[in-house]
Amino acid sequence: MDVTRRYRCPPQVAWSVLTDVATWPRWGPSVTAVRVDGEELGLGATGHVRTPGGLWLPFAITVWEQGHRWGWRVAGVPATGHRVEPVGDGCRIVFEVPVLAAPYVVVCRIALSRLAAILEGERG
Repeated sequence: MDVTRRYRCPPQVAWSVLTDVATWPRWGPSVTAVRVDGEELGLGATGHVRTPGGLWLPFAITVWEQGHRWGWRVAGVPATGHRVEPVGDGCRIVFEVPVLAAPYVVVCRIALSRLAAILEGERG
């Protein structure tokens, strides 16, 4: 199931925010900190994310289409996919939510609003 929102920014800008782990706690309600093993995020990259409860969970990047899409497993469980699609003079960000994680749609909607604040200077 997909959760989407359009933004008035170039797709490359949206992609850079979605793949910059330093920004994840700013837009991701379920992430308060990130540690990446190694230097770069990309296919096969691993690390840990800290949840609001303080628990550190391992992650692995399982899908990587440079400039367009990435997906991951968190604590060994398939988690959200993240896509950037060009639309007119802006772009659309799409979060792909596994059906078994349907309630997570609410978290993704919050994340999309927070991304608007980052990408367009809007208040979420």
